[in-house]
Amino acid sequence: MTATSGGFRAGSSGRSGEAVPPQGSSGGFRGVVPPEGSGGGFGGVVPPQAKATPEDLGIDLADLDWHSSGSLPGAIEVAMTGPHGEPGGQAWVLMRVNDDPSSRVLVYDRHEWECFLDGVRNGEFDLED
Repeated sequence: MTATSGGFRAGSSGRSGEAVPPQGSSGGFRGVVPPEGSGGGFGGVVPPQAKATPEDLGIDLADLDWHSSGSLPGAIEVAMTGPHGEPGGQAWVLMRVNDDPSSRVLVYDRHEWECFLDGVRNGEFDLED
């Protein structure tokens, strides 16, 4: 766990002793799992807070350039918004399923998206044969 000016560098797995994005960031799970045997200090995991929605962020989904994994039902669509590449800027990655009758959209901040991509590159999601 490495201290940074914004809190702690997030661990992607939520394992014991890892930190997650500091409160006030748009990160998903916002709690620290204390190292085993440390006594916990606060009795365990801090409850997660609700994630931001496109509406919360003032994002108009119709204005986004959606990239699709295919044209068949169930294809994943991803769109990016925000100041990509600008230091300190907030970028958002939105994900949806093309035929979801509820039109649900998942929102990820830049850090969450980079952690996901890192996991893909490192084979964390590869299926066992």
